[in-house]
Amino acid sequence: MSVFKTRLKQLEEEHRQLLDLKNQIIWPGNGIYDRFVHPVLTAAHAPIFWEYDLNPDTNPFLMKRFEINATFNAGAIKHDGKYLVVARVEGSDRKSFFAIAESPNGVDNFKFWDHPVVLPENDEPDVNVYDMRLTKHDDGFIYGLFCTERKDPNAKQGDESSAIARCGIARTIDLKTWIRLADLVTPSPQQRNVVLHPEFVNGKYAFYTRPQDGFIEPGSGGGIGFGYSETIDNAVVEKEYIVDQKHYHTVYEVKNGQGPAPIKTEKGWLHLAHGVRNTASGLRYVLYMFMTDLHDLTKVSCKPGGYFIAPEGEERIGDVSNITFSNGWILDDDGTVFIYYASSDTRLHVATSSLEQLLDYVTNTPADGLRSAASVETLITIIDKNLTLIRK
Repeated sequence: MSVFKTRLKQLEEEHRQLLDLKNQIIWPGNGIYDRFVHPVLTAAHAPIFWEYDLNPDTNPFLMKRFEINATFNAGAIKHDGKYLVVARVEGSDRKSFFAIAESPNGVDNFKFWDHPVVLPENDEPDVNVYDMRLTKHDDGFIYGLFCTERKDPNAKQGDESSAIARCGIARTIDLKTWIRLADLVTPSPQQRNVVLHPEFVNGKYAFYTRPQDGFIEPGSGGGIGFGYSETIDNAVVEKEYIVDQKHYHTVYEVKNGQGPAPIKTEKGWLHLAHGVRNTASGLRYVLYMFMTDLHDLTKVSCKPGGYFIAPEGEERIGDVSNITFSNGWILDDDGTVFIYYASSDTRLHVATSSLEQLLDYVTNTPADGLRSAASVETLITIIDKNLTLIRK
């Protein structure tokens, strides 16, 4: 048997085993959500016919011709009974693009569609696109908001890393054909982590933003912003209201940003966000939660202290280590919540919870007192309450 046939047979068998792999919950967990043993998407999930030229005449050694480096930071939606993620797929050339993978149950057996998303370009072509948030809006469309990155035209000669980040907007009905709209315009010099609110607010489109002066550093900006636009076709947010600020010596002291679109509950809008702090080994990204008022979307009504999900074990290792990031979750009909989070800019995981559990967590977990003494007071309150129960 030729080298080509031998390698192809082995590749096909390994790929089949990966796609058929069943996931298992890691017990006992923390009572808030369940983690799973295996990631739901990795670079190895990419179809063989993406990476290899399968013609033995033009590729006799069956070499990779288009290598996939990572699959992470995915938007998520349940559509036609399938659990779909729109993953950020990064090639070895550092360019990211979007591709849809579907699962019958949301926790395993994810399989990429044959082709990646064909995203139309605007007059100013994107150099890199990533981190799409999906919103099924009241107007009947499914919107994908993503970061579009282009080289900073004011960069000094020889500077090939300075960039301008904007919010790109595309919409679809079937997730197969996408229409590109104009990039969002806001007062901020840079925009990343922008999310479309799923409902009209006083007849307007509402956006969660992240005001930022620089491509990486927030500068005078920072915090999760909120603003309105009269239209979505040429969306303009004239004023950004800060909903959730960054704070000194917290898990979101450097910057924070909205994750997926919030979930509407009877108690308020449930939010998942990421927070960043600086450490001796670099930036650390974690996820945290909060709730805003049903009617005043700029008012935080509940906010547990600390992180909700942080990288554990091998999740801490990857292309950009010590990161958990989420821009997609799904609320199922039975109240199950599928939380899709990436680790270290490398792979995609899922954690499952329920709306009941998440509401309990957000409304009953103590807030951050912002001082060591306040943390001790909170802990003593919990200890004394439990000791009273134990000694009865």
